[in-house]
Amino acid sequence: MIACIDIGGTSIKVGVLDNLGKIYYKDELKVYHEIELFKDTIFKWIEDIKERYDIEGIAISSPGAVDSKVGIIGGASAIPCIHGPNWKEILFNKFNLKVSIENDANCAALAEAFNGAGKDIKDIMFVVCGTGIGGAIIHNGEIHHGKNLHGGEFGYMLMEEESGEFYNFSEVASTMSFVRKVRKYYNDDSWDGKKVFEEAKKGNKICEEVIDRFYLNLAKGIFNLQYIYDPDIILLGGAISEREDFVSEINNRLDYLLGKIKIAKVKPNIATCTHKKDANLIGALANFLGEHGSSSIEN
Repeated sequence: MIACIDIGGTSIKVGVLDNLGKIYYKDELKVYHEIELFKDTIFKWIEDIKERYDIEGIAISSPGAVDSKVGIIGGASAIPCIHGPNWKEILFNKFNLKVSIENDANCAALAEAFNGAGKDIKDIMFVVCGTGIGGAIIHNGEIHHGKNLHGGEFGYMLMEEESGEFYNFSEVASTMSFVRKVRKYYNDDSWDGKKVFEEAKKGNKICEEVIDRFYLNLAKGIFNLQYIYDPDIILLGGAISEREDFVSEINNRLDYLLGKIKIAKVKPNIATCTHKKDANLIGALANFLGEHGSSSIEN
């Protein structure tokens, strides 16, 4: 059994998984922003589940620019205290167990390659659409990290320019991109994505227009990614991907773009992810198995 830990901005999701990805137990822990309290919370949980399960390794999913080989979390996140310490050393020295750590978006992608929509597919791009745009690249079955550990950071991709201002993929194609437009139009910060879609369905023209532009911008980014890497499939995640019409709406915009750009012939193959809320736990496990192998944890 592997103790899997998914560090998030508002909570730490934890679970005990076997090497096939079956979840035997899961819970949530409180996030502390002082490093000693943060460590103690994780230590206490691991000590507790070690009494109940035969734990043979620790797998972590974390925000930030994760150096998965060394064990240090670089970059920035909503939990500053996790950046800097060597988590592999800390947890190995404390529990004498094998440890793995990987970026959370990369873990979500690995979960799909492990036993989800990307199973048995070698070259995958993973795009998660939420408050921003995140992602991951899987090449020949392995995560591509990049020289600066920014592989898959699609949200930085420049998309538009207006009056000397440049806008990136996150700013024009995240769920918050259309919410911000509606909030600004109505001068009302109570609007959220769900309300925008509900009002669009009722015929609200402003909401219809911002949603249409959102889908077009998302399709433009996906089109660009297809021609950058030419993957077998581009998998889409994030809460909005659970909408029944999500893929068809993007495909409609891709058809529109291909009609406008006559020279382009390859239409991206897109699908939504299989794993939802447990994706990072399963991906942390997949990363652990990829690094340490599964021979020592067969059930």
